[in-house]
Amino acid sequence: MKRFIVSGRRALSARASPLPHRPFATAAQPDESLASLLPKMPPFDYSPPPYTGPSAAEVLQKRQRYLSPAIFHFFKNPLNLVDGKMQYLFDENGRRYLDAFGGIATVCCGHCHPEVVEAIVNQTKRLQHSTVLYLNHTVADFAEALASKMPGDLKVVYFTNSGTEANELALLMARLYTGCHDVISIRNGYHGNAAATMNATAQSNYKFNVVQAGIHHSLNPDQYRGLFGSDGPKYARDVDEIITYGTTGCVAAFIAEAIQGVGGIMELAPGYLPAVYSSIRRAGGLCIADEVQSGFGRTGSHFWGFEAHGVVPDIVTMAKGIGNGIPLGAVVTTPDIAKVLTNRTYFNTFGGNPVCTAGGLAVLKVLEKEKLQQNALTVGSYLKERLVSLMEKHEIIGDVRGRGLMLGVELVTDRKAKTPAKVEIAHLMEQMKEMGVLIGKGGFFGNVFRITPPLCFTKDDADFLVDVMDYNMSKL
Repeated sequence: MKRFIVSGRRALSARASPLPHRPFATAAQPDESLASLLPKMPPFDYSPPPYTGPSAAEVLQKRQRYLSPAIFHFFKNPLNLVDGKMQYLFDENGRRYLDAFGGIATVCCGHCHPEVVEAIVNQTKRLQHSTVLYLNHTVADFAEALASKMPGDLKVVYFTNSGTEANELALLMARLYTGCHDVISIRNGYHGNAAATMNATAQSNYKFNVVQAGIHHSLNPDQYRGLFGSDGPKYARDVDEIITYGTTGCVAAFIAEAIQGVGGIMELAPGYLPAVYSSIRRAGGLCIADEVQSGFGRTGSHFWGFEAHGVVPDIVTMAKGIGNGIPLGAVVTTPDIAKVLTNRTYFNTFGGNPVCTAGGLAVLKVLEKEKLQQNALTVGSYLKERLVSLMEKHEIIGDVRGRGLMLGVELVTDRKAKTPAKVEIAHLMEQMKEMGVLIGKGGFFGNVFRITPPLCFTKDDADFLVDVMDYNMSKL
């Protein structure tokens, strides 16, 4: 069902967009009758201050000259984003965009949430840097609050600067604790950009060719393309075979995301994690849950992604949304496992500094105060229903998956053959950007829309997103 609303509560207000909203990339503007049928962005009571900095062209020129050539961007003409407020972003001309992707990148509570900003600014005015060498209540308070969100005996927190650091530390701890070296990860998973985490990231091996001994990649429990469909225990047998035939029988750890983010919002098949955790623990290994993308209430039904599978890990890693955009990550484990680092010297200069932990504590308070986990469940369920209904209209949609506000839409040119629609998704992203929607993509073939907005996303935002997607798919 189309939901193209011309006026009313979803009409674009003058305050919401100080410059004309141009839905097409073409020079010619549509006539008024056509424009009236276009999806309208929900009103928003905020206008950014005028921008007086360098233009997008100037920034791009500097970027190409001075920054790493490995840095990429989604669009042919990358946006120069200069302002953000909650679920919206603004470019150099003051044009507003609905951010349907940045939530997974960094933002949990919304861009520039006033209470998070205030906590960071106030702490910066008092003290910027002081970690484990001295006492500071901000660091301890956040660790206590974070531990209170954990099940079982997961009570000891190590702070880092990123998810990559957190996963590197988790793998180190597991190897030291078990005395074993072998690590098993899932094909198509993603765990970071350092040596050990790159190697544990099976999806990226062919790109980076980082080779480390003792890393094994197990069959991906892919419910859409996988050999065994949604039968998790059948996929888990591959882990048993790796333990039996690929290792000495001594395993340090198994690491996995509950929902693969970069891998295309792929939720692991039911029954997989319980079966694998059992096998790993029989082999003397530890189970690591990578919650960098699926944690902090994003799935709606649970605070942590692993909880939906009925398991309790030995180590949990987290980052991104934990600090709402500031460099912050964490590893949480049991007191028994944590003792292993007392036999070594582990120190992180900036991990757990007062400024970042003040921001992290503010994020937890906002999540609870504004009931954002419940909002992720309510709005995410509504959004998923609308996306599923879109499948009936557009053959290009092969699968809609995920939970809460962590959703994926896989595009294919042939539903039966599941042929990846790689060219089409790039075109659609460009067109959706021109109409004011920023969306991500991922998956092994790069053909999956990643919909992971800030948790303050509303049903009106969901309608606008789906209507824009529907409109541009119709034009295909």
